[in-house]
Amino acid sequence: MALTGCSRPSTVQEIQNEGVLHVITRVAPSIYFEGREGATGYDYELAKRFADELGVELKVRVAEDNTEILSVLERNYAHIGIAGVSQQPDFKDKYQSISTGIEAQSVVVYHRDMEHPESLEALNGQTLHLVADSDHEHLLGTLAADAGISWEVHAGLDAPGVLARVESGEFPFAVVSSNELELNHVFYPHVKEAFGLGEPRELVWLFPKKQDGTLAQAAGDYLQRLEDEGVLAQLSERFYGHLDRLNYVGARTFMHHVENRLPKYEKLFREYARDFNMDWRLLAAIGYQESHWRPNAVSPTGVRGLMMLTRNTASHVGINNRLDAEESIQGGAKYFQMVHEKIPDRIPEPDRTWFALASYNVGFGHLEDARRLTESAGKNPDRWMDVKEFLPLLAQKEYYTKTRYGFARGQEPVIYVQNIRRYYDVLARVITPATPDKPEEPQIVGLEPETGSDSDKDQKEPAASALRASLPNDLGLIPPTL
Repeated sequence: MALTGCSRPSTVQEIQNEGVLHVITRVAPSIYFEGREGATGYDYELAKRFADELGVELKVRVAEDNTEILSVLERNYAHIGIAGVSQQPDFKDKYQSISTGIEAQSVVVYHRDMEHPESLEALNGQTLHLVADSDHEHLLGTLAADAGISWEVHAGLDAPGVLARVESGEFPFAVVSSNELELNHVFYPHVKEAFGLGEPRELVWLFPKKQDGTLAQAAGDYLQRLEDEGVLAQLSERFYGHLDRLNYVGARTFMHHVENRLPKYEKLFREYARDFNMDWRLLAAIGYQESHWRPNAVSPTGVRGLMMLTRNTASHVGINNRLDAEESIQGGAKYFQMVHEKIPDRIPEPDRTWFALASYNVGFGHLEDARRLTESAGKNPDRWMDVKEFLPLLAQKEYYTKTRYGFARGQEPVIYVQNIRRYYDVLARVITPATPDKPEEPQIVGLEPETGSDSDKDQKEPAASALRASLPNDLGLIPPTL
């Protein structure tokens, strides 16, 4: 939403009188993006909660880059600036700041065909590429002065733009923030991390120096309360907790299958996801975790088909031929809906979906055992980030002998859920969004929404093309225990 070029109220009381909290930020998976269900992102979720706490409307202006964010703040044209940066020495005279609960480190990355550099000294004579007004330039100014290293700042690029050029070989070496690398790495498998620069630093929100300090104080107090209540940890797990599930081989294999196998079954995933009121990309992600979209898959334990249904489950949902792709997808969608409906309504999304996935894999009874263990330990049985700590205990005698349903390979549903979350995350970013003649299906789950528009297609396709080669899968299959 556009901000007019005028100075903003400078106290909490004035902001509440005006009824609007003005935030300027940039589009990034780590910060803010617009999707089918509206705005989301780690920092956006915090800003929206803070605006609600103040009893005011949140208005967001999207900047081109960090340079614009800092310029707007210096002129006091916004109340808060969210740039995904840490505190820097020259900020003290220009901005107030508070920590957001996320740490990041500047990391050197390189194309995997280059020799792995162990330190800055190994990059003597090389040029490092980075985005403008980031943490990296200040660090390089203090660390690289004696290493014979130069760097080039690219004002028109964001972190994915820099990574794309490392992927293509245009930039042999670059520096990006570790959290943005984590969020984007799967799309650029030829990019490798070399080493970190300095120590991880807390990312901050910035406030104009012209403010009287009451807004920064109120925001700091509120975020501290969210940290004490475990909300910051829960949001961090939601946006970052599944990002380690695809390595180089797994990412290339997945994208190869997205391009070569998924088109055969996409219509079926869409059709039966619509019939059972769920997001088709989630259904497709489940199918990939189960069989890598192979309709004739068979496990040593007897589960089979694209959705790897057991004989009993197939009978329960009315499926006759588990090796028929259409029947298998229909059965998987129906069964997931049944499992999802068993999860208590009081559990909010997306946690309710994570619980449903765990139940789909290990069984509802074992999930309930883990939730009881979680509660007995004084943690929240309705929160996935807590329960996933206790599911693995179901494989230990000292714990499973105290449960109703006994032994379970409890680590498997944790890996299962995290894998599917990552597959879904990738599908949501590379699949062309719906068009008026091909509307999107309703969704049963509160996942991170689909982003982009038709004009984004050309920007997304290079990332997929870069991952085209087929390599053996190294992730393994974890068949459901139903």
